[in-house]
Amino acid sequence: MNDELQDLYQEVILDHNKRPRNFRVLDGGRQAEGYNPLCGDRFTVYLQIDNGLIKDVSFQGSGCAISKASASLMTESVKGKSIEEAKATFDEFQKMLTGPTDAPTDNLGKLTVLAGVRQFPVRVKCASLAWHTLKSAVDARDEVVSTE
Repeated sequence: MNDELQDLYQEVILDHNKRPRNFRVLDGGRQAEGYNPLCGDRFTVYLQIDNGLIKDVSFQGSGCAISKASASLMTESVKGKSIEEAKATFDEFQKMLTGPTDAPTDNLGKLTVLAGVRQFPVRVKCASLAWHTLKSAVDARDEVVSTE
């Protein structure tokens, strides 16, 4: 990762960790809980779906800077998208986190700043917890999501 991208990565992670977007309980919709027992990250993702579109999405919980920033960025990226678009974004995000360091990330916009996480395999679970929890809420599964 070049120095400019590294600086942007750190700036965005810190900003979304200190001032997470959509960090609130959202009544009247689906929800799912995610937990990473290795580090203690725990989030609840709230979702309102209307005619196949994600009308609103939020999260609550606690975790490291990477997991909290990823959850914040996730809510911004999927709000207003169709379920199919959100699932496609999930798939692209997972490819970015787990793929080779030269894998393209063009379709992910701001989420690209989290590409640096793939250099630290143990942190991939931190960055992906909220996403797996979102997927569980979309699929209306009634189980705690774990990245272990």
